[in-house]
Amino acid sequence: MDDSARPASRFGVESSEEPKETLLCGFASYGLAGLTAVDFLIDQLELTETGHVSAEGMPSITPFENGQPTHHTRLFSRPDLELTLLKNELFVPPALSGPFGEEILSWTEDHGVEEVVVVDAVPMQHGPDDHRTYYVATDDYRERRLTGSEIEPMSRGYLDGVTGALVEQGIDSPLAVGVFRTPVHDQTPDMEAAIRLIETIDELYDLDVNTEPLQAFADEIRRYYEELAERYEAAAEKEAAFADRMFM
Repeated sequence: MDDSARPASRFGVESSEEPKETLLCGFASYGLAGLTAVDFLIDQLELTETGHVSAEGMPSITPFENGQPTHHTRLFSRPDLELTLLKNELFVPPALSGPFGEEILSWTEDHGVEEVVVVDAVPMQHGPDDHRTYYVATDDYRERRLTGSEIEPMSRGYLDGVTGALVEQGIDSPLAVGVFRTPVHDQTPDMEAAIRLIETIDELYDLDVNTEPLQAFADEIRRYYEELAERYEAAAEKEAAFADRMFM
């Protein structure tokens, strides 16, 4: 199929409430640590769904809970908390990560969001001493949130996908963007990595979250996220195969 025959991909954000000043995102990525962390925070902070992101013209998934279908990318908040959480269970191919991130950024700009935070994990060779959280952040986010913090910067590397698109836009805009990454193991979900991300967000935003229930929470959702990881890997393989064919 040539590009002209492919359906155009469109993204849109629909919400019933105004977002808070901070948007915290967990995407379907390596180890699912960021997604698990956001899922746990939604549960522990007793947040309610306030909106969703739609994606047309691309392969999609429809999660369901207790027999009820849900949107793959949802927004959660509560009135007394200055955080809106974005939980993304849809694999976004690299070719569409820019438009997807741009739609989120356009929505944040239209609704007065001041900062975007992404919790994520990175597969890398590491030892026990590296079991910590690192940051990549724009100057305004560092000044706002990380002054006096003991969180260390990630030395070097690349941010790709939706996370990379969000940070790239944040460099030259008033929107403060912070990414927190931690080394991840092969198992999915990596609970230790998720705990490190939760503790980092808890420290920076004073959420007073207890991570002790995370293991029971993990046992409940492990198979669900294992299946999601299998779909994520299959989608990534298809995307890589398609890219290879494009350059043949």
